[in-house]
Amino acid sequence: MALGAALVTASALLSPMASARDDDRSPDAGPSGGGLSATIRYTEYGIPHIRADDYADLGFGTGWAQAADQVCTLAEGYATVRGERSRYFGADGDPGGELSSAATNLASDQYFRGVRQEGTVERLFKQSAPLGMSRESKELARGFAAGYNAWLKQNRITDPACAKADWVRPATTLDQVRLNYAAAVLGGEGRGVDGIVGATPPAADTTRRAPDPRRAAAAARDLVSTDGNADMGSNAVAFHGSTTANGRGLLLGNPHYPWHGARRFWQSQQTIPGELNVSGGSLIGTPVINIGFNGQVAWSHTVATGVPFNVHELTLDPADPTAYLVDGKRERMTRRTVTVPVKDGPPVTRTQYWTRFGPVVTSLGGQLPLPWTKTTAYALNDPNSRNLRVGEADLRFGQARSTHGIQRALRSTQGLPWVNTVAADRHGNSLYTQSQVLPRLTDDLVGRCSTALGKATYPAAGVAVLDGSRSQCALGKDKDAIQPGTFGPSRMPTLVNAPYAENSNDSAWLSNADRPLTGYERVFGTIGTQRSMRTRGAIEDVAAMAGRGGLTVRDLQRQQFSNRAPTGDLAAADVARACAALPPGAARTTDGKAVDVAEACRVIKSWDRTMDTSSRGALLFDRFWRALTAKVPGAQLWKVPFSAADPVRTPNTLDTGVPGFATALADTVAELTAARIPLDSRLGDHQFVVRNGKRLPIHGGTESLGVWNKIEPRWNAPGGGYTEVAHGSSHIQAVGWDDSSCPKARTLLSYSQSSNPNSPHYRDQTRLYSEERWVTSRFCEKDIRSAPGLKVVKVRQR
Repeated sequence: MALGAALVTASALLSPMASARDDDRSPDAGPSGGGLSATIRYTEYGIPHIRADDYADLGFGTGWAQAADQVCTLAEGYATVRGERSRYFGADGDPGGELSSAATNLASDQYFRGVRQEGTVERLFKQSAPLGMSRESKELARGFAAGYNAWLKQNRITDPACAKADWVRPATTLDQVRLNYAAAVLGGEGRGVDGIVGATPPAADTTRRAPDPRRAAAAARDLVSTDGNADMGSNAVAFHGSTTANGRGLLLGNPHYPWHGARRFWQSQQTIPGELNVSGGSLIGTPVINIGFNGQVAWSHTVATGVPFNVHELTLDPADPTAYLVDGKRERMTRRTVTVPVKDGPPVTRTQYWTRFGPVVTSLGGQLPLPWTKTTAYALNDPNSRNLRVGEADLRFGQARSTHGIQRALRSTQGLPWVNTVAADRHGNSLYTQSQVLPRLTDDLVGRCSTALGKATYPAAGVAVLDGSRSQCALGKDKDAIQPGTFGPSRMPTLVNAPYAENSNDSAWLSNADRPLTGYERVFGTIGTQRSMRTRGAIEDVAAMAGRGGLTVRDLQRQQFSNRAPTGDLAAADVARACAALPPGAARTTDGKAVDVAEACRVIKSWDRTMDTSSRGALLFDRFWRALTAKVPGAQLWKVPFSAADPVRTPNTLDTGVPGFATALADTVAELTAARIPLDSRLGDHQFVVRNGKRLPIHGGTESLGVWNKIEPRWNAPGGGYTEVAHGSSHIQAVGWDDSSCPKARTLLSYSQSSNPNSPHYRDQTRLYSEERWVTSRFCEKDIRSAPGLKVVKVRQR
């Protein structure tokens, strides 16, 4: 141990918790007998290096360390999956959208209490691998809950978000597993919570119309979109050894996730000597490293375009709208009556309706209406509602020694619900694969079984609506699939050992522009369609990097913070010229007021086309582009349309003559002037976060500008423009290897380790992010032991 390191011993007397709910009766539900222990060594920026003898101990140390940084977020997550938000926060409160799309606490509770009431997670937890969780994962979950409880027993909460709150309670193993279940169904049932709990059969005098297929297709596109202001996305690129300075692989991971709440990342290193040694980021409440690296291989995930659900259109019994027909035979829906305790009010009881396919749903994500009429209802199939393997692949990734090991882990676990995987290894290999748990929707099956609605929504968005009245429309099973009704590994779009493998949340097609992937089913994503501006910019950047060769980790760092705005490169000069050519008085706001835009023309012309904090004109162009794209459909913006033969460079050439161009300019100038923001302001003066009363300027830019370093702030004109960042770059890692046994990694957690404003690690990495500085990862023992201010904490269960 390094000189000056602090040694702290913590222990807690733990017995089965009286507060564990009486419906958690599984022998695996609560903390086991005593004896769990771990050693936690803290290096700079509060990053814990957790060392344990086995998986239960590792989970214990991880749960303890996460609670120390994120106790309020964890406690609120446990309250959510217990279905207790209405009890503590009120029925009409906003659940935050972190663990489902529910609009109110009551809707969230109705869903998650229903899951508990039915024993869904308990049944899945009892399954053995490969269909169920592995023994190691179950031990991690058990240990994590015990570690969280131990921290609660031993420590006083100082975070004002939950200090002395009655909803901070001990957790059971099943509470912990329910958090992972919520993550698994986030893209399926989690998207349909309001439509599930609000589904009611039509009354006799009710007239409900069938959805219009054309409008439904547009709504389905919006529902599954991974661009725009979607709060989860990512970039990742793996470089093959043929492009690097030393012949070894390189990986840059840049996930875009919320900066607040349960989908934040948290950094750690997990070690079981001789068994596991991995470092990286975990989503809060997750006992494994989700995105990370070890001495041999590194990986990242990006949100995928595969649609992890489908809908079955039910033909109802004319005499009973709660019964449906399959092959002419009548089946009654199952009623799930759920009662939710409510703060300052009587309990609320509602009934959900479930079928052989899944729950009846009347809308998805608040965007796609699926009305329950006298003749038709819709049931949601989410294969991830039968999947607790969500963390298995990431656990095995930590043990892998190559990208081939990553592929083996994906084949053996088949549990990732809504992400792609990008990986590189020290041997020089690169990998991209879209290995998801998806319903087995072959194009042939969908062609034979789509209803009129499905014939519109499937080509448009990959959302299949199948005829539920015919058993021949069942999903079936691939021979190599672990789970019935899902695709097997051989169907997954995969790119091995390309010079670069990149994904920015578009489909697999252009993971490498020179080696496009084709031949996959529509449910995985599109082929030959227009790419997002972020994908186009990313491919331009990484293809040029691969072409230059001689790459190092430093090149990855430069790419991350280049802050280039591809839309600016493509359109700013045309905007400036057209702006300067406008006749006097031609620029009028939406409400008809004339605005002088001459200064705006000059500022846009001189803008450096980046979203650096020092960039003048970046804020102006950002606000203008948002205003323009809100007025003009994308297909009308460009003179040269998209071409599948030139997908990276098309569409191009901004059509400055479109109606709305001058109005967007005028609206933008008026907006900034009203907010008293100079048109040539530096971006960082108005895009920032406040930590402990200090403003930290934030660089990066929005999706539509194509910026790799994506940042989505909230606009608050009275507060000075953009202020609090809502989501964007989160756990960033740039990883390579040399001839030593230690990976060469630089990391950064944009919002820092802790949500507690009283923690020294509430803003330290946010300051680094603001200054475009990185953390040098301490992976090997010699580096950990030599860390200045090393603190060693030994935690034990007694």
